[in-house]
Amino acid sequence: MTQRTPLAATSADCRVQKFARRVLQGRIIAGPYVRAACKRHLSDLKSGHKRGLVWDQEAADRAIGYFEEVLKLNGGDFEGRPFLLAPWQAFIVGSLYGWYMDDGHRRFRVVYIETGKGSGKSPLVAGIGLYGLTADGEQRAEIYAAATKKDQAQILFRDAVAMVNQSPDLASRLVQSGRDDKVWNLFYANTNSFFKTIAADEGQSGPRPHIGLIDEVHEHKTSTVVDMMIAGTKNRRRAMVIMITNSGSDKNTPCGRYHDYGTDVCTGKAQDDRFFGFICSLDKGDDPIKDESCWPKVNPSLRYSLPGQREGIPGYAYLRAQVQNARGMPSLQAKVLRLNFCVWTQAESPWIDWEIWNEAADQVPMRLLRGRRAVGALDLSSTTDLTAFVLLFFPTVEDPYWRLMPYFWIPDHDIEEREKRDRVPYRQWIADRWLETTPGRAVSRLFVLRRLQTICDYFDGVEKIAYDRWRIADLLQLMADNGITLPPMEGFGQGYQSMGPAVDEFERRLLGAPAQISGEEGAEVPPPGGFDADIERLRHDGNPVLTWNAANAVVTHDPANNRKVDKAKAIGRIDGIVASVMACGISGKGAQLGGPSVYESGVRI
Repeated sequence: MTQRTPLAATSADCRVQKFARRVLQGRIIAGPYVRAACKRHLSDLKSGHKRGLVWDQEAADRAIGYFEEVLKLNGGDFEGRPFLLAPWQAFIVGSLYGWYMDDGHRRFRVVYIETGKGSGKSPLVAGIGLYGLTADGEQRAEIYAAATKKDQAQILFRDAVAMVNQSPDLASRLVQSGRDDKVWNLFYANTNSFFKTIAADEGQSGPRPHIGLIDEVHEHKTSTVVDMMIAGTKNRRRAMVIMITNSGSDKNTPCGRYHDYGTDVCTGKAQDDRFFGFICSLDKGDDPIKDESCWPKVNPSLRYSLPGQREGIPGYAYLRAQVQNARGMPSLQAKVLRLNFCVWTQAESPWIDWEIWNEAADQVPMRLLRGRRAVGALDLSSTTDLTAFVLLFFPTVEDPYWRLMPYFWIPDHDIEEREKRDRVPYRQWIADRWLETTPGRAVSRLFVLRRLQTICDYFDGVEKIAYDRWRIADLLQLMADNGITLPPMEGFGQGYQSMGPAVDEFERRLLGAPAQISGEEGAEVPPPGGFDADIERLRHDGNPVLTWNAANAVVTHDPANNRKVDKAKAIGRIDGIVASVMACGISGKGAQLGGPSVYESGVRI
């Protein structure tokens, strides 16, 4: 092993230190956790020796030099160009290869890197894998591109193979098994080392990685691959497991847990000298949809360009196009925020924008809704889960809005355990009367039906109730057996044919998009009373259970671009939103005035 430079003798031209200082000086735009990582590095240079840390600048410079002198980029305009590291990439490579423990072990064993899409993570770690294969001096090194599925693992591995083919130095020293895009192994005879893919679905066991590279960690539903790689490093003195990812959509995943742990380590909330985090994020108050100045915080290559380039990657033009397409489209906006701007979302492709939903909250007195035209929808899901009933009230002269009034039920058995499972405050919602319970371990359908009768009798304007048609026969029989009378029940399919128009109408009303209002001969006329466009706007009463459902809601598309709210894709309960969409589906299109409001006193029943 090379002689290490004492901490106090660190050179001023060290690219790792230079990046850290420029970030903290504000000369390089970076988010809070990158700033924290830089502060951590500089602090460790001063006092890390007290904990057995050793900084080897020569080793850091050697690794950075390998990238820029040996490796070549590939693809499009980058084909065949030297891999000149952007400052943030040099910081990562130098940190990983420059820090050691005083017993000779490599300092960092687990690495987590999170940036915006297209920043250059995959080529970076592919290069780290090749360095570990050919230049790290490790005998019988095992380098893996790891993933849950073989096809996914091949993506990163193909980057490494392309780099080998672009570099005469590497191409002449490595033996490739397979050919063209079917190469499956790189072998380095000098140290009897190899670089190949490994996937959880292959059933392999016992890998002993010197370098384990895991791509797209946000797509991993379990920690199987990460655990397999980390467990295999126990007998290697200089092994590393490196995870790269975009931001995810569920913190209750391996990616979410490493994200949170990494932020704690970077900021000093957790002490772990063997963990390295480079986590791009926005500062509180940043709005990448409205302000471009924050974009480099999460796209660290954006302001760094290679010779002959006007700007770095992914490029301002690309990001501007993404933002422009996302404006006014809540589900697309959430995806753009997650992939391009490192914003963790609550569902894989959330449908309803939080700001739009929050602006639509408007609680009104019950007297404004009694006697008013309304339709209802019931989503009686699993017997042990949330059941939702939603009333949708038509606009009136006095109140020109569509208004949602939701009701929810869960079984009263083991509420505390349900809170832990769903990670929401059920008991508080029950105390605040936003949520009701039914006795027993399962939702009592008879209890719910009797409550529906009370609710519909109170409002005295409900014309019909939508219901999932494959369960309606049992429900009608239960009503008949117990003498329960409700407005006419209307079966409503859960597929694209029925849900598609209903989703469109719900979204149109929530966004306040215009719709035609026809007179006697089909000509456009203003509604009676001279209402403005607000007659088409949807309002809800701020029920936190419905708001939770809205945050979880995900829509999927069929080949004809019809949409439906998909429970299988959501990460939490969405029953109230499903019922709201069904109610919109049976309410018709355009502004249809309800009867006059009846001003009577009343409370939530």
